[in-house]
This record gives sequence, C-alpha cells and structure tokens, in this order.
Amino acid sequence: MDISLRLKIVAQMVDNCDCAADIGTDHGYIPIYLIKNNICKKAIASDINVGPIERAKLNVKLENLEDKIDCRLGSGLSTISPGEAEEVIIAGMGGNLIRDIIENHMEVFKKSRSFILQPMQNSEVLREYIYKRGFKIADEELCIDENRFYEIIKIEYDTVVKKVDSIFYEVGKILVEKRHKYLFEFIENKIKNCNKIILNIKDNTESANKRKKDLEVRIKRLQELISCI
Repeated sequence: MDISLRLKIVAQMVDNCDCAADIGTDHGYIPIYLIKNNICKKAIASDINVGPIERAKLNVKLENLEDKIDCRLGSGLSTISPGEAEEVIIAGMGGNLIRDIIENHMEVFKKSRSFILQPMQNSEVLREYIYKRGFKIADEELCIDENRFYEIIKIEYDTVVKKVDSIFYEVGKILVEKRHKYLFEFIENKIKNCNKIILNIKDNTESANKRKKDLEVRIKRLQELISCI
C-alpha cells in the first residue's frame, strides 16, 4: 500500500514500540505502515467519525492485519487508556484542535513515551502551547508534499518551562538548529504569504493598519532568521 510522503514522514518519526495509536486515522494508512515496517507490534486506529473507521477496517482487512490493528470509534484520546500506547500520532488536524485534544487528555500524554503531531495549520499556536506548558520538543521534521509544506513535531511530557524567542513558535527551533534542507524555502514561503496578505488588506481602519504593522514586524523577524542560517 502506497502512502503519501507526508504520512510516511510522520510514521518514520515513530520509535519502535509495542503499541502505537493513530488519532484521526482516516483510512488507517499510518497503523498499516507501522505494522508492515515492524515499527510497532500492534496499533490502534482511532477516529471520531464512522466513515473513516469503516474505511480503516476495510483497509486493515485487505492487508490481513485484523489481529494487529484495532479500529476504534471515538473522540480524541478518549479511545485509549493511559499507558496503552507508547507512541501516539495526531496528524492532519488544526493546531488548535491538537492542542485541545492533548489538554483534555493529559493523563494519556503523561503515560506515553512521545506524541508525534502534524498540524495542517496554526502550527505556531501549537508550538506556543507546547513551550508554555513546559513539554519537551524532541525532534521536528519538514516535508513538501504536493507543493505544500508540512511540519511534524515530536514531543514528550515534561514540566520544565523554557523561554524561547516567539519566532520559534512559527519556525521550529530544531529545524533551525539542524539547518533543515527545506528551511530557507520554508521561511521564504512564509514571507511571501505575509506580503500577499498585506497586499489584500484594502481597508484603512485602525485594526487593518495594526494587522499590516504586525505582518511587517513578522516579515522582519523572518528575514533576520534567514540571515542567521
């Protein structure tokens, strides 16, 4: 079974374990990949909607993995018990929703080894939450799939709050430290998007002008980051 580059990178961030859980599994592709590549011995495919779970069950059956992958219907992390899965994947959701899922089921996070997160948008909101809660960012990855950037963040439970420059909410500090091969292009793309938003702000209201000024400051900070790479 072929899976997208995005999902493959997410799956490859999972450490070898007895059990991994994929929250918001959709077609069940990640659990199937993890089992077939001997990354975990068993997996949980979980989704809030019936349709995706039925698709996942069908795919699991087609791969003859029904004895290794358990498909569960339910919201967020409510489908798994604390300590049941060492590695937990939450991919393909917004950063705000991922934050809320973790916050609402802290007992599951505390008993896991690590969480692999792949926000579709608002990654800066998610990173700010991670840093301010004192969690540890163990690793970060970046990939381009179908002309779109995807960020993958691997975190571990901790309570040590470390102050970081707010620019690292937007651009992963580990990505900068490892001088990721897509980093320059990734930051340039962010600057381009900021400029596009500024051009589309036509109003001359106080809030519109503030928005423009905030974006200009953001562009300046991103340009400063590029000069350090």
